[in-house]
Amino acid sequence: MMKTLKEIQRKLKEKRSLRLLLKSITGLILFGFLSVVALFSLVYFEVFGKLPNKEELTSIINEEASLIYSSDEVIIGKVFAENRTNVQLEQIPNHLKEALIATEDKRFYSHNGYDGQSYARVFFRSILLQDASGGGGSTITQQLIKNLYGRQYHGFLSMPINKIKELIIASRMEKLYSKDEILLLYLNSVPFGENNFGVESAANRFFNKSVNELNIEESAVLVGMLKANTYYNPRLNPENAKKRRNIVLQLMNNEAYLSNKVTDSLQKLPITLNYHNLDINTTAGYFTYQVKKKAVELIKTINEASNSNYNLETDGLKIHTTLNYDIQKIAEKSAKEQLIIKQQQLDKELASNRQKNRWFKKQQFTEKDKQKRTIQLFDWDSTKTITGNKIDSLWYYDKMLNASVLVTNPKNGAVISWVGGNNFNTLPFDMVLSHRQIASAFKPFLYATALENGISPCDYFENEEKTYPEYDNWEPKNADHSSTPDKKVAMWYALMKSMNIPSVNLYFKLEKEWLIDTCEKLLFPEITDDAPSIALGTLDLSLFETTRAYGAFANNGEMNDLYMIHKITDKEGNIIYESEAQKTERVFTEESSQTLTTILQQAVEQGTGASIRNRYKIKSPLASKTGTAQNYTNAWFMAYTPNIVLGTWVGTSKNDIHFNSGNGSGSSLALPIVANILKEIENNPELKEKYLTSFDIPEEISSSIDCPPYREKGIKGFFNRLFGKKKEEN
Repeated sequence: MMKTLKEIQRKLKEKRSLRLLLKSITGLILFGFLSVVALFSLVYFEVFGKLPNKEELTSIINEEASLIYSSDEVIIGKVFAENRTNVQLEQIPNHLKEALIATEDKRFYSHNGYDGQSYARVFFRSILLQDASGGGGSTITQQLIKNLYGRQYHGFLSMPINKIKELIIASRMEKLYSKDEILLLYLNSVPFGENNFGVESAANRFFNKSVNELNIEESAVLVGMLKANTYYNPRLNPENAKKRRNIVLQLMNNEAYLSNKVTDSLQKLPITLNYHNLDINTTAGYFTYQVKKKAVELIKTINEASNSNYNLETDGLKIHTTLNYDIQKIAEKSAKEQLIIKQQQLDKELASNRQKNRWFKKQQFTEKDKQKRTIQLFDWDSTKTITGNKIDSLWYYDKMLNASVLVTNPKNGAVISWVGGNNFNTLPFDMVLSHRQIASAFKPFLYATALENGISPCDYFENEEKTYPEYDNWEPKNADHSSTPDKKVAMWYALMKSMNIPSVNLYFKLEKEWLIDTCEKLLFPEITDDAPSIALGTLDLSLFETTRAYGAFANNGEMNDLYMIHKITDKEGNIIYESEAQKTERVFTEESSQTLTTILQQAVEQGTGASIRNRYKIKSPLASKTGTAQNYTNAWFMAYTPNIVLGTWVGTSKNDIHFNSGNGSGSSLALPIVANILKEIENNPELKEKYLTSFDIPEEISSSIDCPPYREKGIKGFFNRLFGKKKEEN
């Protein structure tokens, strides 16, 4: 009896406990439900921040990078706040949409912006039970909202508040956009890491192709990155990326987008990248920098003139330039290959002379500068890491040879190629614009001035060494230290051989104002020194100024200013800027420029540029001039045809370090770069036909240099000329 009573009491107690538990659970659920409703209401009525309205949602425009194109329609640069290139729906392949839906939101086409099943899972597992493995539960629409509007911090309530915000906005968005429009907005905005936004930029970066060219496995790689774009980056973590790609392919199989056979075959493939990062592997980096600067000026002018509001960083404009991508690659390759060879020669010379000791004495180093550390240095193939100090780093860069190359069209001033240095990212200072001693590359301007003022190519000048007391006992010498006291030299021959002594004598025969006037017309810096050494090229000029000026010789005496931008269009293709025909400046008469060209053609055949024929076997018609500054500090080579001007400069960043031998001459250091560019152009029938055209010089001008290179002085010379003339008449 007592036992039965105790059992009854125990059962009653258990029932009371169960009722209490049920009440607690019910209360907890009710509390949770009311809390969610209350929190939802507070979010809905914008207590935790404003929500975008219908007008704002219907006017969503993703910021888009402006693209810089070469003349042959290759993307060579971007200008952006966010690196994004928007695409149209028809450009998105079906397998990319299927991969995205299977992986991120398999009920995408059936829900209204939020997935009730996923949201319930998130609430109970991720929020209440704090189970991180419960998954995010966000639909593609909600992820889009997060990408567009971001998330705000609200303390421990941050996650539920942000989730509710995304739910409300997503449901609103689904009423305004079709499912495909939402997919497109998502694919144009989603981040892929490495400062890439949108699938088009990602396809360009990792596979060097447009999104419509992606195959199934490439689409799976990109979709796989959305889970964690660094951890699954195929360049940084290829094994992680492959595993994730295969999961995406399997999810596509689960949704019947792929057959078992296709899934198996694709999962066995390696990931093959064609990585293309304009920020790292910068072709034409110096050029695109100049284009960006010029484009900013043009857009400002356009906005002021038309009361428009174009933004270069966000409006997806297209900047079409004059640069030829093929020639640009050839020029960069030619400069790189030449400098690698010549750097070895210079390093060998420096190892056996005292330049480093002299350099070291000029520096002012502290004890801190001498401390060893890990240093990253520019190298031609990759970044070079050494253990050294600041002194080692400075010496490395001070002795480094740099090259700049500028190729232009003399008929209109279009820049065809622009190489401003060895590497824009590491060494951004642009050597095309750097002023350096022009050396003998200046002589054609001196001789052209003489031709303009009645001096004939067959006039003869002294070639005897002389000291000039009025100019601090200056004693100019020919580069080969030769002189001919008993003979004078013809003007044409003196230029062809780049002789210094006759050039100085020619300078003294000219009025100084004539040469100043020529330099002003060529837009050179103002000449303030009247020293005759200017005849030998002591003026500091940039490669930009020099190449532009040589264009006057190539264009029969008329000089065009140089330009880089052909046109700018908006993202719909409407032209908002188009370059006008350049206004030419007549600097020389047609006769003078053609005579000068005739002489410089002979410089290629038998003068200072002859190795371009003998060694490099360039067959095309060509006029050229070398330049070698004092002590081999600057090396120049200029060449042209009627349709192209090629200029290059080579030297170190400062004049302190240089060659001490003929290895540093213009013909040895600079000429090979142009020669190799010309060789590649000759091997390309299309480029050859366009640029390597023949000179059209009348016979009476080309024959104007038909006179002996030397003429004997004195009575002997007089009789030789007299009887030589009678012999010709007979």
